[in-house]
Amino acid sequence: MSIKNKTSNKKKTFKIKIKKGDTVQVISGAYKGTSGEVVKVFPGKNKAVVENVNIRKKHTKPTNEAPGGINDISTPIDISNLMLVDPKTGEPTRTGRKLVDGKLVRYAKKSGEIIK
Repeated sequence: MSIKNKTSNKKKTFKIKIKKGDTVQVISGAYKGTSGEVVKVFPGKNKAVVENVNIRKKHTKPTNEAPGGINDISTPIDISNLMLVDPKTGEPTRTGRKLVDGKLVRYAKKSGEIIK
Protein backbone atom coordinates (compact mmCIF):
# COMPACT_ATOMS: atom_id res chain seq x y z
CA MET A 1 0.00 0.00 0.00
CA SER A 2 1.46 3.37 -1.03
CA ILE A 3 0.97 6.62 0.77
CA LYS A 4 0.35 9.63 -1.43
CA ASN A 5 2.08 12.87 -0.62
CA LYS A 6 -0.58 15.41 0.29
CA THR A 7 0.17 18.81 -1.15
CA SER A 8 -2.16 21.76 -0.98
CA ASN A 9 -3.22 23.59 -4.10
CA LYS A 10 -3.30 26.95 -2.32
CA LYS A 11 -1.45 29.79 -4.00
CA LYS A 12 1.20 31.36 -1.81
CA THR A 13 0.29 34.94 -0.89
CA PHE A 14 2.83 37.66 -0.29
CA LYS A 15 2.79 41.03 1.43
CA ILE A 16 0.88 43.38 -0.89
CA LYS A 17 2.80 46.65 -1.28
CA ILE A 18 0.16 48.32 -3.44
CA LYS A 19 -2.97 49.96 -2.06
CA LYS A 20 -6.16 51.37 -3.53
CA GLY A 21 -5.53 54.87 -4.89
CA ASP A 22 -1.82 54.33 -5.66
CA THR A 23 -0.43 55.27 -9.05
CA VAL A 24 1.29 52.24 -10.57
CA GLN A 25 3.05 51.37 -13.81
CA VAL A 26 2.81 48.05 -15.65
CA ILE A 27 6.30 46.55 -15.97
CA SER A 28 5.52 43.47 -18.09
CA GLY A 29 2.84 42.11 -20.37
CA ALA A 30 0.71 43.56 -23.15
CA TYR A 31 0.19 46.87 -21.33
CA LYS A 32 3.89 47.37 -20.46
CA GLY A 33 4.72 51.04 -19.80
CA THR A 34 1.12 52.10 -19.09
CA SER A 35 0.36 53.73 -15.77
CA GLY A 36 -2.87 54.28 -13.92
CA GLU A 37 -4.57 54.41 -10.54
CA VAL A 38 -5.38 51.26 -8.56
CA VAL A 39 -9.16 50.88 -8.29
CA LYS A 40 -9.35 47.64 -6.28
CA VAL A 41 -6.92 45.12 -4.74
CA PHE A 42 -7.53 41.37 -4.28
CA PRO A 43 -4.92 40.25 -1.69
CA GLY A 44 -6.01 36.59 -1.72
CA LYS A 45 -5.51 36.33 -5.47
CA ASN A 46 -2.42 38.64 -5.67
CA LYS A 47 -4.23 40.79 -8.24
CA ALA A 48 -5.29 44.41 -8.62
CA VAL A 49 -7.59 46.34 -10.95
CA VAL A 50 -5.90 49.37 -12.54
CA GLU A 51 -7.99 51.84 -14.54
CA ASN A 52 -7.41 51.77 -18.32
CA VAL A 53 -5.21 48.65 -18.04
CA ASN A 54 -6.14 45.10 -19.10
CA ILE A 55 -9.32 46.24 -20.88
CA ARG A 56 -11.85 43.60 -21.90
CA LYS A 57 -15.25 43.75 -23.63
CA LYS A 58 -18.30 42.80 -21.54
CA HIS A 59 -21.65 42.12 -23.14
CA THR A 60 -24.57 43.14 -20.90
CA LYS A 61 -28.28 42.57 -21.27
CA PRO A 62 -30.57 45.57 -20.88
CA THR A 63 -32.26 45.96 -17.48
CA ASN A 64 -34.70 48.49 -16.04
CA GLU A 65 -31.79 50.60 -14.71
CA ALA A 66 -29.20 50.36 -17.49
CA PRO A 67 -29.28 49.86 -21.25
CA GLY A 68 -27.55 46.81 -22.68
CA GLY A 69 -24.55 46.83 -24.95
CA ILE A 70 -20.86 46.10 -25.18
CA ASN A 71 -18.88 47.84 -22.44
CA ASP A 72 -15.14 48.15 -21.83
CA ILE A 73 -14.13 47.04 -18.33
CA SER A 74 -10.78 46.85 -16.54
CA THR A 75 -10.00 43.33 -15.36
CA PRO A 76 -7.54 42.29 -12.62
CA ILE A 77 -3.81 42.13 -13.38
CA ASP A 78 -1.19 40.29 -11.33
CA ILE A 79 0.56 42.34 -8.63
CA SER A 80 3.97 41.07 -9.83
CA ASN A 81 3.42 42.96 -13.11
CA LEU A 82 2.90 46.30 -11.32
CA MET A 83 5.36 48.73 -9.76
CA LEU A 84 4.57 51.79 -7.69
CA VAL A 85 5.35 55.17 -9.28
CA ASP A 86 7.67 57.48 -7.31
CA PRO A 87 5.72 60.65 -6.38
CA LYS A 88 8.86 62.81 -6.77
CA THR A 89 10.33 61.59 -10.08
CA GLY A 90 7.40 59.80 -11.72
CA GLU A 91 9.49 56.66 -12.35
CA PRO A 92 8.70 53.13 -11.12
CA THR A 93 10.29 52.35 -7.76
CA ARG A 94 10.42 49.72 -5.06
CA THR A 95 8.92 50.51 -1.67
CA GLY A 96 10.11 50.21 1.88
CA ARG A 97 8.71 50.84 5.34
CA LYS A 98 10.14 53.02 8.09
CA LEU A 99 9.07 54.53 11.39
CA VAL A 100 8.15 58.22 11.28
CA ASP A 101 6.69 59.78 14.44
CA GLY A 102 5.83 56.33 15.84
CA LYS A 103 3.94 55.24 12.70
CA LEU A 104 5.04 52.87 9.94
CA VAL A 105 4.94 54.66 6.58
CA ARG A 106 5.76 53.55 3.05
CA TYR A 107 8.56 55.32 1.20
CA ALA A 108 10.01 55.19 -2.32
CA LYS A 109 13.45 53.60 -2.34
CA LYS A 110 14.67 55.67 -5.33
CA SER A 111 14.06 59.12 -3.86
CA GLY A 112 13.27 58.45 -0.19
CA GLU A 113 9.94 60.29 -0.60
CA ILE A 114 7.12 59.22 1.73
CA ILE A 115 4.15 57.67 -0.12
CA LYS A 116 0.74 58.78 1.08
